[in-house]
Amino acid sequence: MSGRDLFCQPRRFGRGAALTLVFASVLAAGAATGSLPGPDRKSPAGASRSAASAGRHEDVAEAAAKAMAAGTSPMEAAQRAVSRSGDRWGAVYSQGEYEEFEEALDGAYTGVGLWARRERDGRIEVTKVRAGSPAATAGIRAGDRLRSVDGAKVDGRPVTEVVSLLRGDATDAPAGTPVKVGMERGTRAWDLTLRRARLSVDPVTARDLSGGITVIRIASFTKGAGAAVRDAVRRVPAASGIVLDLRGNSGGLVTEAVTAASAFLDGGLVATYDVDGDQRALHAEPGGDTGRPLVALVDGGTMSAAELLTGALQDRGRAVVMGSRTFGKGSVQMPSRLPDGSVAELTVGHYRTPSGRAVDGRGITPDLEADRGVLERAETVLSGLGES
Repeated sequence: MSGRDLFCQPRRFGRGAALTLVFASVLAAGAATGSLPGPDRKSPAGASRSAASAGRHEDVAEAAAKAMAAGTSPMEAAQRAVSRSGDRWGAVYSQGEYEEFEEALDGAYTGVGLWARRERDGRIEVTKVRAGSPAATAGIRAGDRLRSVDGAKVDGRPVTEVVSLLRGDATDAPAGTPVKVGMERGTRAWDLTLRRARLSVDPVTARDLSGGITVIRIASFTKGAGAAVRDAVRRVPAASGIVLDLRGNSGGLVTEAVTAASAFLDGGLVATYDVDGDQRALHAEPGGDTGRPLVALVDGGTMSAAELLTGALQDRGRAVVMGSRTFGKGSVQMPSRLPDGSVAELTVGHYRTPSGRAVDGRGITPDLEADRGVLERAETVLSGLGES
């Protein structure tokens, strides 16, 4: 998604539970957030806030209201109040940012279609260009350097800021609006104007390896990702093992992660969570593929909903988890609308894996540690599982 990790907005889902937990990263640097139903929706039955969390929300709202009355920034006042609360995952978002959450989780965004990273020397390098996007049409390629956006030099800036400029977040720039970029390739430097477009996200991809192995990669849990995983599993040849690649997956909609878990489990517990001490549970649908060999790949960029799925597969003995320790984001936030339309989110609970392990601040330790040649080692493990 143009170098930015997913933003999030809560959703409702059926089966008697008007609740969707959302876990997603907010910054490429690693901050992540999860939330209960949004500020313009009714809270689920029994999910009322405790006096403590209600008080924290009231403190933030009061700070914002006082700032508005004084003619200062309500959002900045709310941010200071959240900071004072000591809430590690507490955050305040502008109205436009929060609307982006919903857009992103619907699997679409407005941008130019490039991914980027900051090199050690501070320069911004294009790492990937989406086919058919404005960036691709203009001839931008992976490996090109981004020098400027609308005349502002980008060297040394965080990637999140650069992506924000490209998307036009500050002005809520819609599709069709122009953005001027300065590019560099080797000794050649040039400027060009791109027009932002509505682009879709493809969160689930599958590819076959030699030896009867299929790699299913889940980049994020946007809307429809769970069903896409189930469809991908159904298309895998009967004799093939599966590598489920969750590396760099920053989260998304937990309901989608539960649906993905249902592709590999025959019902049963996926995770438990609490809302101000009120315990709840998430269960997989019955009928998943439980006999096929499965290896799940994770790393430090595996967060939130992706950790929930990993923990379920590991605790239920369904997959061998390989890679490095996951990020460790397992808290739940409740959002509330502030007087100026911005949104504050404060932590109200945490989730646990089926065996009762806490994830927040700890992450999930893989069964097999591996930093290099992970995919090759996964193939070896799958071969052994297939023979057992």
